[in-house]
Amino acid sequence: MDTSAHPAPGTDSGDASRPDGTAGPTPPARRRRTVLLLLGLTAVTSATALVIGLLSWAPDPPEPARPITVGEGERLAAMRVTNLRDLRAGIRVTAGTGAARTELVGWVDWSRPLLYLDVGGPGAGAERGLLQSVGPALVIRPDPAAVPTPAAPPLVPPVDRWRLHHLTPGTGLAPVLDLLLGLAADRPDPAPAVGRWIARETIAAGPVDVLAAPLPAATPSPAATPTGTAAPGDGQPRYWLDQDARLHKLVTRLPGVGPVTVTLNRADRPTLRPVDALGGRPGLPRALTDAERHRLDRLPARLRAQGGGATLTLTAPVGTDTNLRGTGWLSWTTRTAYLAVADLGVPDRRTLLWRDATGLARTDVPAAAGGGGTAETPGRPPMPPPAGAWRFARSGTDELAVLAGAVISAGTAAQRGAALRVREDVTDRRTVDVIELRATDGQVRYWIDRDGSLRRLELHTGAGTWAQVDLSPGVMPRLGPAPHPPATAR
Repeated sequence: MDTSAHPAPGTDSGDASRPDGTAGPTPPARRRRTVLLLLGLTAVTSATALVIGLLSWAPDPPEPARPITVGEGERLAAMRVTNLRDLRAGIRVTAGTGAARTELVGWVDWSRPLLYLDVGGPGAGAERGLLQSVGPALVIRPDPAAVPTPAAPPLVPPVDRWRLHHLTPGTGLAPVLDLLLGLAADRPDPAPAVGRWIARETIAAGPVDVLAAPLPAATPSPAATPTGTAAPGDGQPRYWLDQDARLHKLVTRLPGVGPVTVTLNRADRPTLRPVDALGGRPGLPRALTDAERHRLDRLPARLRAQGGGATLTLTAPVGTDTNLRGTGWLSWTTRTAYLAVADLGVPDRRTLLWRDATGLARTDVPAAAGGGGTAETPGRPPMPPPAGAWRFARSGTDELAVLAGAVISAGTAAQRGAALRVREDVTDRRTVDVIELRATDGQVRYWIDRDGSLRRLELHTGAGTWAQVDLSPGVMPRLGPAPHPPATAR
């Protein structure tokens, strides 16, 4: 059989005989090799050009600073209104430098206004721990052992160890807190007369313009700019502002503080809850229902029917330097209250207070003789009341005396005045209606459970806080005669 027309097994069918009889690549094979060679040369050329381009590339020079435009000025003028409209934001603040640096983490609610912060850093001092402020009232929960770097406070604040605190205006944290609260207003500011556009940046929230301009008039004035050859805008506060007039960052200097950086997280905006000393969580005040009015009207008879008495726990921030804690007993049948009261500022002393129908008596004794315990949780007063230098008065005008009188009167006479239901709340695992009476002598809140029992009474103080007495109806000692004969009262 003739096999000359077929290639031998194992030979490349792409080969053909040359004129000299030797085998060689066919034209298609040569074209493939040529294409591959050209592709390789192209890749090498492209890589070489890319390397040369990278070595010689330089970014475009930044746009130079310039005066702000009308639109940028209008955004600055609307910034504080935008903050108020957005209600609240997460904040992180660094104030001061070196050993005086203070760091704040938490939230600001411009609608109330309310600040809730964790205070840390080497310069935190007495404010290290948690801080809340509502209006002019500021309370702290000191924690000297807290780690230096603060973290976001718990959304449900702790219920204990809060005390009224005074910040000296113009020093320490006071200018920083004023700055934070001053970043909101209910109407636009005038457009700044001077200002500079500094740069355009991109942050996590998106693109922003960096603008230099004075702080609004309602915020603390920045520290004086050093004299010299500084360009316009240097030394002025700088705002990181987006196209919707939302502030994301502020850098400034404050007198007595130094450099201050405020960073806002506008997506972090939970509903905040003030602590009880600042009024507790917000509600929707309304008129009483018939059932709520009935429970309020029946309150004196209900209290007298519960054995006529209760154990008291007092928490009263009544002044910038006066934070009272107390325990004792109350009898509605004899209209008598007897308490041991501690002032956190004087932990080694107790004030024994006796309140009855004849008047008010007090005496100061060492802590051990006044029931012991700690200033934060004092022990119950000694029984019988000790003899000593009691001070007598027909009535008391200070807030502790007024609070004791209000607790006694709750079980003796129907409450008068305009009444509102502030909110529903929970205390000692019982649901209560918080009912506020606004009488001529002040605002009083009654925490009445659904059985008609009084669980707490609060008095609004001159310091802008709420002093409170928690009541636990039950077995109590028999309160004997007053520590002074009625004839000695004056």
